[in-house]
Amino acid sequence: MLVWLLVLFLLFAFAYIVYRVVFLSDDVEVKNDSGHNYTFKILENYMAIVMNNHVFKGHRTLLGSKFVTYGELELPTRYDLYPTSESGFEWGNSSKGANQLAFSILCQLSNEEVAKECVISFTNDIVRTLNNRDWILSASEVLKWIEANCQSFVRETPSTPASTIKKQSKSKSNVVKKVCKELGITQKQLAEVLEVPEGTVSSWAVKNEIPRLGKKAIEFYMQNQKNQKIVDSYKQFINLLQNA
Repeated sequence: MLVWLLVLFLLFAFAYIVYRVVFLSDDVEVKNDSGHNYTFKILENYMAIVMNNHVFKGHRTLLGSKFVTYGELELPTRYDLYPTSESGFEWGNSSKGANQLAFSILCQLSNEEVAKECVISFTNDIVRTLNNRDWILSASEVLKWIEANCQSFVRETPSTPASTIKKQSKSKSNVVKKVCKELGITQKQLAEVLEVPEGTVSSWAVKNEIPRLGKKAIEFYMQNQKNQKIVDSYKQFINLLQNA
């Protein structure tokens, strides 16, 4: 009896995932700039949609009400840090409401300094071009845009003085080697996964320090791997049932 209950539960879970992919992913637009894909390969858009993980979502009702979420939770307006709009979020234009949305998205993934520095550019590059009705914007897109356009974000990760590198390497294990060992990949493969030059990863290994963007990208990759294992297990289970 317990076995059949488990079978029914797994079938229901798999059916729900299929439903999310087939029926809920067609009415939204994943934003790219001039056809260029900002998303890391480690975070496929379909997986983000299926698992409702690490994505911003916007929806405008027929009556004009606007809703924006991050990870299925309402995105805070951040009026305490950036009170520029009196009517909440807006998108598809360069209004004050669009600036408010841009600031909140940037602040969600970085900090107040980065958000204030880059709010106008992010509004013009990303928020202004979002679909007027419904849209989805992955966190990896935003993080890659921040890395390419926000200088203060880069300065937040100070380099380790050369004189202390050897001392640090003796006192603790190398963080890059530890990550590679945990993932079962080489430093070259890690660079390919993160879409960065191999020399960048080697530099992290020498400094024994991974910058914030690198850490977030690795977290996305690890979460994506876990999600993929879940989906694969469902598929294997269905195959077993069909062959039984």
